[in-house]
Amino acid sequence: MPLRIEIVSPEKRLVERDVDMAVVPGMEGDIAAMPDRAPLMLQLRGGVVALYQGDKIMDRYFVTGGFADMGADHCIILADSAQLMSELSVDEAKARLRDLESRWAEIGPNDVDMHDQISRELQSVRAELEAVQEHGQA
Repeated sequence: MPLRIEIVSPEKRLVERDVDMAVVPGMEGDIAAMPDRAPLMLQLRGGVVALYQGDKIMDRYFVTGGFADMGADHCIILADSAQLMSELSVDEAKARLRDLESRWAEIGPNDVDMHDQISRELQSVRAELEAVQEHGQA
């Protein structure tokens, strides 16, 4: 029995198809979504969603966060943003990292909300840079 995977961002639906397994970046670690699993609602961290057919990874998507609804026959990912790994760039990720590090240095010590926001963005762009370097993209 296949697993129906959907990856949706505010901009568009990136994928909707059947897979054998999806590995999803949860806040507390990577979680495998497979047919007949117990239902689970999962908060996502920035990381790679890997889609499998058999034991082969068919596609990888980078998500910056969001939520996943996993069930016996589905995995629906509502991503803050998502992109095919093949479309990511090391240079663009490095530029965003430099920009965020500059913004971090300029935050006042009492601006807790801005610290939280930029901290989450830094985690995500660092995960993106690591993923792009690990998977050999441009």
